[in-house]
Amino acid sequence: MGDGSAKSVAALGFLTVLDHPQHGLFGGYLVLNLVGRPIEFHCSAPIKPNRAQQILYGPTLEAFLYGEQIGQALVAKAKVQPLSIFTDRRPAMAVREHISPPVALVIPPQTEVSTSTEDGKFYRLDSAHDRGAELVSFDVGQNRLAVFHRTEGDRQLISQRLEDIGESFDLSEPFGRIREAIEEAQQAAR
Repeated sequence: MGDGSAKSVAALGFLTVLDHPQHGLFGGYLVLNLVGRPIEFHCSAPIKPNRAQQILYGPTLEAFLYGEQIGQALVAKAKVQPLSIFTDRRPAMAVREHISPPVALVIPPQTEVSTSTEDGKFYRLDSAHDRGAELVSFDVGQNRLAVFHRTEGDRQLISQRLEDIGESFDLSEPFGRIREAIEEAQQAAR
């Protein structure tokens, strides 16, 4: 959660993780103001789990690496605490257990949600780490989002915080910027 000195500014955070076959996992965290301009950008050094970690963590490894190791470290580096954090990688949602801003998964438009309920739509996660965890999907303007069922309060917070910009702000677009920035940094380092 940082050192408590994070400024409160109307901003949104975007967290993603790229898997490079040779070097491992790279995380990127972009904080944008509400018109889409960058305020901060942080990226991680590559993380590559060893064989013992793969065996010991088993099906919980991705959530541990994406959410705890990468996501938590990147969010803690930021000087600005955003209104909400969005990710395009389901395992990165594990960061929610370690930070205070609400976290939502941005669902691509073509993704279907498998089970419908009275108050929302749910689908099951595959990870044993999230045993029984379901995602609740919802729409904010043009964006399809999901939060963990156990943190469904995040749904209301995010909906309220994006009320004025939900129609005009494409929450999936910043992930392309993060990927390009990480690839550019990798090329410059060679």
